[in-house]
Amino acid sequence: MLRNLFTTARRFASSDSPRKVVVCSNGTIAAWHPPQEFPYEHTKPIDLSSSKTDQTSSSRLSAAALASAIPREPVNAELKEIFYTSKHEWYSRTREELVDLGLISYGAALREQQKFVELVKANKSETQSLNFILALEHQTVYTVGIRSKGYTKVEEERLKALGAEFHRTSRGGLITFHGPGQLVLYPICDVRRVSTRQLGVRSFVDKLEQTIIDSATDGFGIQNVGRTENTGVWVNGERKLAAIGIAVSGGVSYHGIAINCNTDLTWFDNIVGCGIEGVSTTSLSLETRRNISVSEARPILLNSFANNFECLLS
Repeated sequence: MLRNLFTTARRFASSDSPRKVVVCSNGTIAAWHPPQEFPYEHTKPIDLSSSKTDQTSSSRLSAAALASAIPREPVNAELKEIFYTSKHEWYSRTREELVDLGLISYGAALREQQKFVELVKANKSETQSLNFILALEHQTVYTVGIRSKGYTKVEEERLKALGAEFHRTSRGGLITFHGPGQLVLYPICDVRRVSTRQLGVRSFVDKLEQTIIDSATDGFGIQNVGRTENTGVWVNGERKLAAIGIAVSGGVSYHGIAINCNTDLTWFDNIVGCGIEGVSTTSLSLETRRNISVSEARPILLNSFANNFECLLS
């Protein structure tokens, strides 16, 4: 065996082989590849003008490739109703039923949510689920989430004296305001099956945030809309445009998102929104400098929801 090994070592150590192998005095076998000389054309200076031409050609090719890319959904209208497609895979779209509750008190809306949560739970299975989107405006109300210890009875009565209702809820987050001119969406969904791909709670919330961001940016042309370390969606990282707070029961989501359209923002002056001192609240109307109603914002937000969750609304 050792004879064969040394024979191999001598063979690789020959001058004709590009690889070199030696046997050290301690018995270690060392091998290396000597450096290779490169032809002149691989070492000469780069021609910058030629490089720029190549970049331009590359950009044109990229643009052409994007223009001819496979669409994210089938061209056939009937198949669009059934499938969502990526480049290589087709997924059956989920379907969410839209329920319009109009202008409604918070208590009545909460009862509607509970009713639909039980309906979704009763229809859950390994292969399909029943999902709903409740679209509404609330009558004037302050709501506080599960971190409500700082809101005493005295504080509750102070806010009620302003002419608003007050509710302690099971959603995440602290205190916020809901009222006319604010579009609210409550997705009552099997979180795992609301999209073409299985979601967790964090990715579900991320898609809700992106739904609002896309609506404000693409639908209304508002710049610098995004996330911060605080919950919700913000403009320039300092003006809060929308609130997000969900709860999950048995894998089914409830509560949801609220975006200010032409809301009376002075109601926010009476609270420390989301527990953050000095928070500035804004609206679609304020950012665009024109009146944007809930009825105008609603189809844009719903379309963004359908795009982000790759689903159909009916």
